[in-house]
Amino acid sequence: SKQALLGFCFDGIERLGKEFPEELKQNPVRRDVLMIWMAKAQQIRRMNMNVNGVAAKVYRQLTQDGMACCILKGQGNALMYGNPYSRNPGDVDVWLNAPREVIMEYGRRNFDLEDDIRYQHLETTVDGVPVELHFTPAVMNCLVYSGRLQKWFRRNADLQCSNVVSLPDGAGEIAVPTTAFNVVYQLTHLYHHFFDEGIGLRQMVDYYCVLVKSEEGRVKNLTALQRDLKHLGLWKFAGAVMYVMHVALGLPEERMIRPMDVKRGELLLSEIMNGGNFGRHYTKYGEFTKQSMGKKYFLKIWRNMHFVRYYPAEALSEPIFRTWHFFWRKKNMK
Repeated sequence: SKQALLGFCFDGIERLGKEFPEELKQNPVRRDVLMIWMAKAQQIRRMNMNVNGVAAKVYRQLTQDGMACCILKGQGNALMYGNPYSRNPGDVDVWLNAPREVIMEYGRRNFDLEDDIRYQHLETTVDGVPVELHFTPAVMNCLVYSGRLQKWFRRNADLQCSNVVSLPDGAGEIAVPTTAFNVVYQLTHLYHHFFDEGIGLRQMVDYYCVLVKSEEGRVKNLTALQRDLKHLGLWKFAGAVMYVMHVALGLPEERMIRPMDVKRGELLLSEIMNGGNFGRHYTKYGEFTKQSMGKKYFLKIWRNMHFVRYYPAEALSEPIFRTWHFFWRKKNMK
């Protein structure tokens, strides 16, 4: 529950009962726990069906209005799972391939937007499901690397908006990023959230599925991919993620996009296990995710100073980016 993996793990429990009945009898799951777990899994399934419907509805509306777009992470990631209904769903993240001003005007005209605005996205709700309209898929704290990342996104935007897939049980169609794009993009997403609030095992399972689906780690494109990781400032963090992929999820070394970095990997795994899903369960750093905005600001700086020796550019840039972002939002919310 802390790692938002109830549905994913229950899928394994069900498979255990079908494939290893004798072992299940020798190591039974308590019936009362099993019943509660089963109910939670069914709830997650219904939530996925609802979010699938909203994702398809929003994508259909945007494309009919001539807005090229794709659905990031979320329901596209769920399609890579053995059971697409086992992933704990979140909001619907839509990347619109258009200038910021065009997206803001379209959003205000067609959606009931939240008052808040962020550098990455606008926020709204469709049929009870949170929806984010993204100007860009991700940002980084370091200005130099973030600028390189935005150029990389723009070069690859058209292909992602044309990669159309079908959702389960006839829920509709959406465009989703290719696995080659996700190998880089979802790594930047993990990296940013590592400094922002924290990441959990659910996000790591998502990335594991991306790597297993991708051919990048086994073919000639690996050299080009590694060059991109270094250019975008992701090389060190990628090594840490590979360690977690191997130790926690069993990713074989031939699937890795770079060799493991044990030192940084142990730090990352420790943060994941302590913080849980998006850092919501942190007990250290003054439980900074539960504090007021003012106190949280300084606690986050204190937390990120622990990471300076491992990721100096991103850690030192985080308070600068966050301060700038605060005033940017104040200006653009007018």
